[in-house]
Amino acid sequence: MVGILTYCEGHVELAAHLTRQFSLPGNTPTTAVACRDKHLTRTLLAAAGVPSARSYLVRNADTAVEYSVLLDGPVVLKPRSLAGSAGVHRADTPQQVRNAFAAARNAALLGLEKSAAPGVLIEEYLDGPEISVECVVLGDATVHIAAITRKVLGDEPGFQEVGHLVDATDPLLADPQIHDVALTALNAIGATTGVMHVEMRLTRRGPRIIEINARLGGDLIPHLVHLATGLNLPQIAADLAVGTDPELTPTRSQSAAIRFLYPAVTGRVTTMYAGLSASWLDTFEWTAEPGDHVNAPPHATLLDRLALAVVTGADPDTCHRRLQLTDERCGIHIQPDIVTTACVV
Repeated sequence: MVGILTYCEGHVELAAHLTRQFSLPGNTPTTAVACRDKHLTRTLLAAAGVPSARSYLVRNADTAVEYSVLLDGPVVLKPRSLAGSAGVHRADTPQQVRNAFAAARNAALLGLEKSAAPGVLIEEYLDGPEISVECVVLGDATVHIAAITRKVLGDEPGFQEVGHLVDATDPLLADPQIHDVALTALNAIGATTGVMHVEMRLTRRGPRIIEINARLGGDLIPHLVHLATGLNLPQIAADLAVGTDPELTPTRSQSAAIRFLYPAVTGRVTTMYAGLSASWLDTFEWTAEPGDHVNAPPHATLLDRLALAVVTGADPDTCHRRLQLTDERCGIHIQPDIVTTACVV
């Protein structure tokens, strides 16, 4: 059996072209482009009547300020084609809009900006909890929701993802609105097969699409799904890529969560320590080391993360307590950057 798939954001278009060239199962290049290009995503969703955010492509800061008035409220500015919340900021005032536009225009992450469609989006701010829906697309009108991921975000104006939680018995799994929005959104961008990572905000008006990704979710979300439900999303994606039926029956029923430690100050890492060992601590890993320079939010990216911890538990509350205990048992020291000021007489 032969198949082609990728979990890398920067390779989804290439993978789609290769599956088409060799007549293998997979989404079309058009669908891959629609997922990478957030402006195209919004355009297709709007045309299909899928609940989303009002969004405009802006070429300069002055135009962004004009559209912020039109949107009449808090706005979000983001790069047209990046990932990992890089360059995404909320803005409430004209000056904040200008600053956020500059941050979005200049954002870079893992080289993705080299193949990204140029431009900045300004969108209405969607209030409410953020989730991702881990979808298995089995056909044009068949979508199986494998899991719901509850996201923990850092303080605004940034939208750094500082943690995720998957619960096998999450009541949102049975929410018909979430299923309908995911299905209509995936149909709108032409998705036909594969594991898709669909991000939403649960607003007072109902679920609204944030973005659609033609790949597995990042941040070890597939690992959380496996720990919580037994479902193996990478294996499911591989099965679909070679044209075989995947196993979609859960074999576990618990919760799993991950938390990322971000620096409290910008500076250079000097020392770190961890002092916890437990059967429920699936993973603890330092992602920084002494000598590394790290940026504190709101200027941090996922490359500034210091550590990650993955825990399991019978329910979400247990996972939250265990993550808190893990935080308390580890520590890191950062030598802050020296800020100098000059007095001109």
